[in-house]
Amino acid sequence: MEGNMTKIWQDKRDRYVASAVGNGNRHIAAKAEGALITDIEGNVFIDFAGAIGVQNVGHCHPKVVQAVKEALDHFIHPGFNVIMYPGYIELCQRLCALAPGSFAKKAILLNSGAEAVENAVKIARAYTGRQAVVTFERAFHGRTNLTMGMTSKVKPYKFGFGPFAPETYKAPYPYAYRKPDGMSDQSYDEAIIAQFNEFFLNHVSPEQVACIVMEPVQGEGGFIVPSKRFVSYVRDFCTEHGIVFVSDEIQAGFARTGKMFAIENFDVIPDLMTVSKSIAAGFPLSGVVGKAEIIDACTLKGSLGGTYCGNPIACAAALAVLDIIKEEHLAARAEKIGAVIEARAEEWAKVYPFVGDIRRLGAMAAVEFVKNRETKEPDKDRAGQLVAYCNQHGLLLLDAGLKGNCIRFLSPLTITEEQLNRGLAIIEEALEQVK
Repeated sequence: MEGNMTKIWQDKRDRYVASAVGNGNRHIAAKAEGALITDIEGNVFIDFAGAIGVQNVGHCHPKVVQAVKEALDHFIHPGFNVIMYPGYIELCQRLCALAPGSFAKKAILLNSGAEAVENAVKIARAYTGRQAVVTFERAFHGRTNLTMGMTSKVKPYKFGFGPFAPETYKAPYPYAYRKPDGMSDQSYDEAIIAQFNEFFLNHVSPEQVACIVMEPVQGEGGFIVPSKRFVSYVRDFCTEHGIVFVSDEIQAGFARTGKMFAIENFDVIPDLMTVSKSIAAGFPLSGVVGKAEIIDACTLKGSLGGTYCGNPIACAAALAVLDIIKEEHLAARAEKIGAVIEARAEEWAKVYPFVGDIRRLGAMAAVEFVKNRETKEPDKDRAGQLVAYCNQHGLLLLDAGLKGNCIRFLSPLTITEEQLNRGLAIIEEALEQVK
């Protein structure tokens, strides 16, 4: 039963906060630690959402809190464009060292994921002298005007907000679960690659394309994992045609997939990467990192940057995050978490015929619900009912997918075995309710 204070805050939210801002759970948080969030009434929630992939190292990790407190003793934000400070420079250095590739690298720090994507496009356009930007079907890259144009899903992200920036195009992206019946994985790859090549005959010529921006695992699109062959083909296509290959690591990066960056699972080296979300454990921070010669194609001082970019408090948090990922072996931990989720989900599939597909890369896992396994018709309603039940019974859980028929797992990688299993048990209770 919701207490009086919760109702007061909910009424205030409805009165003063824009109605279009989504709230997956309408309880009011009071405290968060590790993989647990406690509301103002004392209800405890296991967090399988992680602020949409922001909390890979867990809420309020002691090392992050300590780093932030120490940074606050020095300054809050002198502005890197005004006077430099060590945290910004050190974080760029460490990102360059961690990013794939043996070539010289540079980085720029920004505020949000969408801002990182926009700057990656600016850099690619400056480097190539071209205008066109290619993303993929089911892609999500942000809510700004340019990134809405790069994003695939219309509702809720784009509906009524056009016109969008021109010269953005969406290429086909593999979805192995929905390949034609009887088609082998190899044949499907060949078919998607053929469609990809056809796309550049029908929609935009490669000579016009500044960059191809790819999520190595599609996030909002439903945690769709492409084949190594497809990702390698896109990389080679970019090289052949002088196109900048950008890996969007905003949701998939920082150990989520069992590697520091998701693209490392595909043995492919991007030209640029966009990073954000779990980079700073909840402080607003993002970046673009990659080949120095590409990033330095923007030669005019002030053409990149912004007032709050690379805030020193966020940089301190990010440096602590990188230490935690290494010291606590969170990439390996991600694989263990993902294996547990996959095993449990496979048991669900034996019992519930509406459990269609189970897919993951590391701990970036999803379960897709269908009305019928033969037709694979998406079952958005059942997924929504399950998510609602979980949020009412102590588990923060999100849906995903172009048709909203998937549940996704984004728990902190520091979650305990007990918390993980209890969260999965709540999902099992929900499955019984919606069967």
